[in-house]
Amino acid sequence: MAMNSELQAYREQLRCSVQNIDDIFEECICEAKQSMTKEGIGTWLNAASRVCALGRGKELVLILLEDMPEIVRLTDESIIEDVTDMSETLSSLLLGPAINPFLTTLPAIARRLEDATLLREWLKLVTKMAEEAKEGLVPLLNQAVFLFNQLSIGGVQNWINYGIRAYREQPYRLGDFFSLQTADAHAALQRERHGTLYIDYERQLKLYGRAFWDLELNFSPYSLAFDTLRKPVPHLDKLGFHIPDVYDDLNDTKGIARYQAMIAHMVAHKLWSKPYLADNFSSFQHITIETFEDARVEFLAMQNYPGLRKLWLSLHPIPKEGKCTEEYSCIRHKLAMLSRALLDSNHPYTDPLLLDFVEKFHASMITESANPKISTDLGVKYLAKIYEHDFRKPNVWFEDTIVDYRDDNRYLWLFLEESDDEDDFHSDHGTNDVENKKEEAGDILPPQHYPEWDYQAQNYRPDWATVYESIQSPGDPTLIDNLIAKHHLLAKQLLKVIDLLKPQQRKRVRYQEDGDELDLDVLIRAMIDFRAGTIPDTRIYQSYIKDGRDISVLLLIDLSESINEKPASGETTILQLSQEAVSMLAWAVEALGDPFAIAGFSSNTRHEVRYSHFKSFKEPWGAIPKSRLAAMQAGYSTRMGAALRHAGRYLEPRKEEKKLLLVLTDGSPSDIDVQDPNYLKDDTHIAVNELEAKGITTYCITLDQNADEYVGNIFGRNRYTVIDAVEQLPEKLPKLFMALTN
Repeated sequence: MAMNSELQAYREQLRCSVQNIDDIFEECICEAKQSMTKEGIGTWLNAASRVCALGRGKELVLILLEDMPEIVRLTDESIIEDVTDMSETLSSLLLGPAINPFLTTLPAIARRLEDATLLREWLKLVTKMAEEAKEGLVPLLNQAVFLFNQLSIGGVQNWINYGIRAYREQPYRLGDFFSLQTADAHAALQRERHGTLYIDYERQLKLYGRAFWDLELNFSPYSLAFDTLRKPVPHLDKLGFHIPDVYDDLNDTKGIARYQAMIAHMVAHKLWSKPYLADNFSSFQHITIETFEDARVEFLAMQNYPGLRKLWLSLHPIPKEGKCTEEYSCIRHKLAMLSRALLDSNHPYTDPLLLDFVEKFHASMITESANPKISTDLGVKYLAKIYEHDFRKPNVWFEDTIVDYRDDNRYLWLFLEESDDEDDFHSDHGTNDVENKKEEAGDILPPQHYPEWDYQAQNYRPDWATVYESIQSPGDPTLIDNLIAKHHLLAKQLLKVIDLLKPQQRKRVRYQEDGDELDLDVLIRAMIDFRAGTIPDTRIYQSYIKDGRDISVLLLIDLSESINEKPASGETTILQLSQEAVSMLAWAVEALGDPFAIAGFSSNTRHEVRYSHFKSFKEPWGAIPKSRLAAMQAGYSTRMGAALRHAGRYLEPRKEEKKLLLVLTDGSPSDIDVQDPNYLKDDTHIAVNELEAKGITTYCITLDQNADEYVGNIFGRNRYTVIDAVEQLPEKLPKLFMALTN
């Protein structure tokens, strides 16, 4: 049968000529077009060519061609490469007979899992079997569909791990276990058969959404069985409702009822919640507002379906009043009691403030229940009434505070800045309006969230530290002028060095549309062309640029509480000496003509890293930056890694060839919510490496006489200077800068 040109082009991409391919090829292409992009089809045909090249028979190619479009429809296109790699791995391990059952059972397993991440976990289990228990692999693959009809992916994992452990010393019995021919195989299977599998009730749950709310609900199940740094939690996003793949019974509540309670709560958010601008509220205000918003949407849902109250109450904890002790942060405990009281009119709580806000909430719901502003107004006011400094303690009270059926509330928040991190907490709805929100926000500097390196877990804690920016309020600029005048002798010495470092040459740049002066040679040629009737070259100007220095510098000052102290040998505080040194450095760099910015940082736990701007790259050194430096203040702690990452945001887009981040500090990284002295040092070291990878050189000037013990490990050899005599800082800092940039 003759093929059309498009089909023929696809056929030429498939480098395989086994019998019967041409009989099914057109039908396979038609099906693939419904679930794959053009690039995906190319990947699929290349995968089929690779499987064909294994020389394991025509059936494997036919299976891959016929089944892969459905697998992609259930997961995504990236799974094609994973499946092909798995087939090649089996072949390389001399397990060719396993490839056929592996590919044959894959569509049925994909239908049970309906998620690319979970399907990849199955591929990992197949790889583990191939490497550790190859005698049982083919029997396992033959029983795979039956297993997934009985268990969740986590249950299958536990069952396989048990079989490998139990028969590691008796490999000849692995085939019997994984083909379910032994008594302990059935016993282990029964042990894993617990809970309510989402896949068994998928149709019922979708009908539940359609019958009650007339909604077509899209579910994306996830598994909790795998050891990941950040366990998935129920949430709403553009893909729909993310829910666990299995639920055990909880007390007297069946697993299916837990699914219904969760879905009802998430649907209530979808129907009645509107996103709030997250950057307008603090992290504590977030969770307080969420408590009232959860109660508000549940109130609206119960107006239509009063039976939901009994279901939700059966799953809502009842925290004991006064149970949280003073060594813990009790904010979760207080909000869990409030949440229970808002839902349960027969709650046991007696706190007058809690009772007052419960009454205000219900009064508001009677008059304006559809107004989401209820939650923000009451949330902010309630937090202001209950706030204690102890809320910032690192030990948080979690007992009876987790409301099992509620999602993580990312749906409620709209962040000014979008995130590319697939694990990021940020919501993904409403992002098209981000630019409009920025315009409405005016000069607001939104908080930025940065990861932090946990050296014990050897992984990042995502969005762990929050940096709040501000532009330092002005003071008296004459203070800085007086400091510069105080060092007039030093200024004369520096001027001689500056004259030597200044670019002495100018480089001519020709053929410019606009520039410093006319380029006569080009102008004459243009006039000749014009007289000859041809189109003249309009680039008749030339410009001159400095040739010799191409560097941008950001000075980052440690503004922790310790710089308010006076050195042992003087009457001037370290803060005042820092003002003098920075003023002299700024004066010197301005004279050199290098782009230069000044900022400072301090921290009050990971939730509040303060980053203050004193001078931007675009500002000249003048009265405004001087006034900000004059008002410089210090306090709190030194969470250096987050500050370095934030400073890197300003240096990275600079066009200069060399980018230098100077850090002026008087101690090692530390903060009050961190007990391990090495934790923040290691995170700062990782931050320095991140900046290095972006082309930013980091150099530390430290006033800590004991810094030799740790600073080299953080910044690297020859990337730091220890200034033992603090009084010499105003003299040494400018000279050090010139030596670094010579």
